[in-house]
Amino acid sequence: MNQNDYRKWNVGKGPKNPKNLVAVILAGLLIVMIMILCGIIINKKMGHRILPADSSVASVSSESEAQPASEETTNASTSQADNLMALLSNAEKLASQYDYDGAINLLKSDATLSSKEEVVSAVTGYEASKAALVRINPQEVTHIFFHSLIIDTSKAFDGDSKQDGYNQMMTTKDEFIKMMQSMYDKGYVLVKIHDLAYETKDENGNPKFVYGDIMLPPGKKAFVLSQDDLCYYEYMQGDGFATRIIIGEDGYPTCEMQMADGSVSVGDYDLVPILENFIKTHPGFSYKGARGILAFTGYNGILGYRTDEAYKDKNPNYEADRQAAAKVAQSLKDHGWELSSHSWGHRNMGTISMEHFKTDTDKWERNVASIIGPTDIILFPFGSDIGSWTPYTDSNERFTYLKSKGFRYFCNVDASKPVWMQLGPDYFRQARRNLDGYRMFYYPDSLSDLFNVSDVFDPARPKPVPPM
Repeated sequence: MNQNDYRKWNVGKGPKNPKNLVAVILAGLLIVMIMILCGIIINKKMGHRILPADSSVASVSSESEAQPASEETTNASTSQADNLMALLSNAEKLASQYDYDGAINLLKSDATLSSKEEVVSAVTGYEASKAALVRINPQEVTHIFFHSLIIDTSKAFDGDSKQDGYNQMMTTKDEFIKMMQSMYDKGYVLVKIHDLAYETKDENGNPKFVYGDIMLPPGKKAFVLSQDDLCYYEYMQGDGFATRIIIGEDGYPTCEMQMADGSVSVGDYDLVPILENFIKTHPGFSYKGARGILAFTGYNGILGYRTDEAYKDKNPNYEADRQAAAKVAQSLKDHGWELSSHSWGHRNMGTISMEHFKTDTDKWERNVASIIGPTDIILFPFGSDIGSWTPYTDSNERFTYLKSKGFRYFCNVDASKPVWMQLGPDYFRQARRNLDGYRMFYYPDSLSDLFNVSDVFDPARPKPVPPM
């Protein structure tokens, strides 16, 4: 086709007027712009997503939207697993101290977890362990006691005028730890005096004391422990003893001790924190969380705080000391310790005049009970008593006065035999054994049921121990 033919063929095929072509182009652009504008509007309405009709894309979108629910399910499962572990752990803590009923009741108390296989298995095991327990004979339970422990023997046994007294009546830290380890190895378990005997009512509603039902595995033996004079007297300063009890960072009671350079150190510087840590390591050494009895005089304050009324004008921190002592006393009770009287002035309560007896008892109530709260236990100083070995009666004026102040448990000292106790209609008496330098040096065989003195006796202790 030549050029002329092309011109002939093209006639009538395109716009006959250039202006019409421009109009067509403009119209096309307008249509495109309208389509883009509509797309933007649709996109906004649909949350910046244009959902294709493709089902696979819709499926991905559905899975994405369901993801938060999956995380919630995972978190719930993790939380339940954590709760299960905590429940089993808390139950085991109770069972490790022979409180199988407490452990079983705890496991059954959680309706969401009680049917879990691990819980059911634990309950079965604890029921079997409980069935194997036997009741100990309460009249075979011995009671041992200590004074403040000597921490630094070089200071306590430095040849001064107080050395002989420390040597006779005190126990060193190393000796105490070895004693506890020996007793643990022999199967001894610490119990509360209130579990050994307690007050109830008879059929007529009158008070009546009965022996408790302490259930332990076969071969285990129960004992009561106490500590006298937990006051850190002024005369003990600088002699290698703790200076006061405080509440540690972990919430447990612990001790402060002043070092030779004047600094104050916190640590296991007396019986309370040492026994606490021993029981943490050996939970089976304690029956249902039992600890010892702590006995206070009042004339120098308690727990290392100068809280007695005699310090009101001498101690600038008097009120603060009373408040701090009260907090420590509460912490001790919260951790299972029982608090008791040792008389206010460390008096022989069986020989002082009745007038002096009442005055001393009232001072203790005013200066000590007002801080630590009420107690029904008194541990007599000097191993004394307010009567003979015959039962107390209401004709005994000292007994009735102490009873009027709320006391029901009365402990003297008699280390001539492992056990002595007396259950009255409205009281309980028990003799205690002193585990100190005097008893170990002069009567080692009397302690053979607890430990071998030759394995325990501290080589730093001067010999011979002075006689009483």
